[in-house]
Amino acid sequence: MESSKHSGQMGRLRRVEGQIKGVIRMVEEGRYCVDILTQLRAVRAALRKVEEQVLREHIEHCVVNAIQSGEQDEAQAKVDELLDVVSRFSN
Repeated sequence: MESSKHSGQMGRLRRVEGQIKGVIRMVEEGRYCVDILTQLRAVRAALRKVEEQVLREHIEHCVVNAIQSGEQDEAQAKVDELLDVVSRFSN
């Protein structure tokens, strides 16, 4: 069952799933290495788009809601979490 919170990403993820299946077929068929690498690069780019959108949704909803709640501890925890996530994903 799809979570409505991230349902907007399901189409993108299904396309990535199809791309991965395509790469598997290419490997099984012994296709040219550069063609496989090109498809892998496309998969990585598609996944980055999903990451960016999920991060955007996290900021727009979870972080903003925590800040607007007026609960200082909750807000600070979400900001700290966000900084940690940004740090991990920037590498």
